Amino acid sequence: MRVVELAGIGPGPFAAMLLADLGADVVRVDRPSASPLAGDPALDLTNRNKRSVLVDLKDPAGPARLLDLVERADLLIEGYRPGVAERLGVGPKPCLERNPALVYGRMTGWGQDGPLAATAGHDLDYIALTGVLSMIGPADGPPAVPVNLLGDYAGGALYLVVGLLAALQHARATGQGQVVDAAIVDGTAHLATLFWGLLAEGRWQDRRGVNFLDGSAPCYAVYQARDGGHFAVAALEPQFYAEFARLLELGEDAPAQYDGSRWPELRALIATRFASRDSAHWAAVFAGSDACVTQVLTLAQAAVDPHLAARGTYLTHHGVTQPAPAPRFSATPATLRRPPARPGADAAEVASDWGLPEPARPTDLPDPTRPTDPSTR
Repeated sequence: MRVVELAGIGPGPFAAMLLADLGADVVRVDRPSASPLAGDPALDLTNRNKRSVLVDLKDPAGPARLLDLVERADLLIEGYRPGVAERLGVGPKPCLERNPALVYGRMTGWGQDGPLAATAGHDLDYIALTGVLSMIGPADGPPAVPVNLLGDYAGGALYLVVGLLAALQHARATGQGQVVDAAIVDGTAHLATLFWGLLAEGRWQDRRGVNFLDGSAPCYAVYQARDGGHFAVAALEPQFYAEFARLLELGEDAPAQYDGSRWPELRALIATRFASRDSAHWAAVFAGSDACVTQVLTLAQAAVDPHLAARGTYLTHHGVTQPAPAPRFSATPATLRRPPARPGADAAEVASDWGLPEPARPTDLPDPTRPTDPSTR
């Protein structure tokens, strides 16, 4: 499967990386000048398993060069604001005219239409509008910021990949391509489907800090040990909670697990028990049990955790520790084949493999480290 990725930041590159990890031939079309937000391209892990060519879409010859790639591609990923790709001459119409079976994936925050479509935004804005951000955090404080995993990557990139692969099935069966409009607001809202059902059932309150999965239930919360380490407790089911209570030595007179009127008392009791010993003690107490208690690890600690190490969840490739491709396949395992693509480094190789005209010599290309014009982002 061949994928053309128009360079961007965040969920679009991650979606393309996921496809590349699973074996797709992803060619990233980089601008001749670097983004102001770009760091060291050798360490941009979302560009692993890809190849890169340079195309200046503002140059008169740029759109034609891109359409040469599009003609040979199965999928295209772009993350511009609505209308930008059209102004550059590489919107869905010319691309699908050149390749009618192409699946054209569009990654945005607000979507291709609606009152906010043309405005700027970031992950936090998108999850705020969907109501999902309001669910996260304590009752007596502001909503907690869940980094940008929830919107950009879960509600954005993963939904784009699902849409692309579904549309690809249709294209291969019918020869008819289409546009996939993957908006982070749509995907994030969709992630919360369970809670809309619980809300209708009366088992969920539309405010944070009072529900059984938002940290208010003492059996589903995070506690601090004496040395400052933290433990995630997720003993929701009665049998798992019984094991948790036994190992923590809560005592028979402790408040009942789901007696909401005594939750503050139970939480204080559990917190006091955790605070009485260091992390190493509690890690040993709960090791191998069904109490559903797990130490909260940092990224560096997670990379060397025995369970994750046994599964190879984290790998070191070209000297850089990083997550391994996921999910796992019994017959076609995914691999880390290439380090992050450096802008423009693979032009000749891509031209040969994709049957394109010979690219310009590197000395003819603009300097990729020169600051970019942000007007097309």
